[in-house]
Amino acid sequence: MPLNQFILVLSAVILNSIAQLVLKAGTNALGILLLPNKNIVYSIFRILFQPYVFTGLVLYVVSFGVWIFVLSKLEVSVAYPLLSIGYLFSLILAWFFFGEAITFNKSLGILFLMIGTFFITR
Repeated sequence: MPLNQFILVLSAVILNSIAQLVLKAGTNALGILLLPNKNIVYSIFRILFQPYVFTGLVLYVVSFGVWIFVLSKLEVSVAYPLLSIGYLFSLILAWFFFGEAITFNKSLGILFLMIGTFFITR
C-alpha cells in the first residue's frame, strides 16, 4: 500500500478514535443518561448540544468523509481491517485521558488484531 493511502487510512482511524474519546468526555459531563417519559425532546437536545458530544459528532462526520475517500482508493477487504488500528489508539488515549486500565488481556487482544491486520494488508 502506498504511503499516501496509508496516511489517509490512519487519518480516518485517528479521527474516529478521537471522536470516540470526545464523546466519552461528553457522557462523563452529562452523567448517567436516562431518557425520561416526558421531555424526551429536551433530553435529546441536551445530549446533542453538550459541547463534547457535539464536537465528537462533528469529528465523526469528518472521519466519515475521509473514510469515503479511503474507500474510493482501496479495496474494502484491505481498508476495513485497518480500522482495527483504532483499538490501539483508543486504548492508549483512554489510558492517558481517562485513566482506564491497560490490562494484559486488552493488550494481547489488540496485538492479535494488529498481527491479523498486518497479514490482511500483505
